[in-house]
Amino acid sequence: MNIDKIKTLGELKRSGYKSISVKDEIRKNLIESIRNKENTFKGIIGYEDSVIPDTERALLSRHNILFLGLRGQAKTRMARQMTDLLDEYIPVIAGSEVNDDPLHPLSKYAKDLIAEHADETPITWLHRSERYGEKLATPDVSVADLIGDIDPIKAANLRLSFADERVIHYGIIPRSNRSIFVINEIPDLQARIQVALFNILEEGDIQIRGFKLRMPLDILFVFTANPEDYTNRGSIVTPLKDRIQSQILTHYPKTIETSLEITEQEADILEDQKSLITISDLVKRLIEQVAFEARNNEYVDKKSGVSARLPIAAMENAYSSAERRSIRNNEQHTQIWISDLVGIIPSITGKIELVYEGEQEGPYQVAVNLLDKAIRSQFITYFPNPETLKKRRTTGKASQAERENDNPYKAITKWFDAGNHIDVMVDAKDADKINALYKVDGLYGFVKKYFPHANEKENALLMEFVLHGLAAYSLISKKVIEGKIEFKDLIGSMMNLGQMNYNDDDDDLNDDNFR
Repeated sequence: MNIDKIKTLGELKRSGYKSISVKDEIRKNLIESIRNKENTFKGIIGYEDSVIPDTERALLSRHNILFLGLRGQAKTRMARQMTDLLDEYIPVIAGSEVNDDPLHPLSKYAKDLIAEHADETPITWLHRSERYGEKLATPDVSVADLIGDIDPIKAANLRLSFADERVIHYGIIPRSNRSIFVINEIPDLQARIQVALFNILEEGDIQIRGFKLRMPLDILFVFTANPEDYTNRGSIVTPLKDRIQSQILTHYPKTIETSLEITEQEADILEDQKSLITISDLVKRLIEQVAFEARNNEYVDKKSGVSARLPIAAMENAYSSAERRSIRNNEQHTQIWISDLVGIIPSITGKIELVYEGEQEGPYQVAVNLLDKAIRSQFITYFPNPETLKKRRTTGKASQAERENDNPYKAITKWFDAGNHIDVMVDAKDADKINALYKVDGLYGFVKKYFPHANEKENALLMEFVLHGLAAYSLISKKVIEGKIEFKDLIGSMMNLGQMNYNDDDDDLNDDNFR
């Protein structure tokens, strides 16, 4: 259909155009998309066998939809992509505030215009990108915001009584007629506002300050909600919930691989950062693992959830940490080290809600602990599990010869037990970090045994990872202080800490004597 040539109602009729409801329109285009084996929701990863099929069934059934899930689960993004299932253009009465269908007008304005001009009534064409309305539900949202109100200024200017439909200033929902309308966090709406919505869905009429107007709006409603909101901040009133025909449960990525794919797609990494900085699969997995650890951590509020935006922001910060270090050291190329992940802590603290015990621990310390737990979890996918070795020694199930030879970390821990230590400076040059790591006896040989084909920088990164892993399993100690990470033997660190506490007690005694 050549829309450039169709400017009036008469021309539209002669073209053979037939109008259908927005839900039928989406159904028609979705059927075509499925038939052509097209990806209905582009860029939505991890929902291929769960949320997307459920959503497609709901749309085929011409249902209003409720997406129920924790924050950062692409609920609003799914809704916004539904506009791709609309026809590219639809005709509307020119000047209509509610996108009146020329063949089935709703408003008095459109009906009067057609009565006056008949087939010469002017029409315009509305693109699908303009057929989307969205409102974040907050307790202060009013009926006037969503549905409309009587406009006394309009009444005065047009010299109309308040009983005339033309004095109504339409809210965002009527203006979204023949469109998709989304209300995010629906439980936050006051119950009386929800009842007003129910009236639109069920009865097809609008009530404004006692002014009842029959207007069967043509809208696909999509609502989103967090399960926790049902008890904490409110609930969906039963009549409205009953009118939402499909409730679809969303979820977080179920595997590291899915989470990696999402972060790769969403992280905003500049091309000059990519050309300057290399990031290993190991570091990527550590960043993703932080989110998985947070979702199961006792200090993090599970009901609030941990958004997929956490690893995305953390990835961006990891690149920026390495970039800042390379700029300071005037290096032309670098990689992201484990020590650079100190820089992702602000990304973690800003994306987690803590329970009371977590608040007592402190957001920074919780973030540090999550990073250590991520290292601990990923460590055993690259190297032997130190915990298993400990159990074999303590249970006595291994022979004497096995006990002597079954600890691949022995040479490394022995070096620290001899009183040696290593300081890895967070902002040090790559060459200085590598030189420091090579001082640890047995570390290079251990990594080469398991990764014989690693190049020099990969090998150095794995060497650093081993130290962090041994610290996470309490075989050596790790302390982050003023821009450096200090690795020492565990017993010596504990004795030094005890001596410091003892000296503090002595100081307290001396203070008492002085007083």
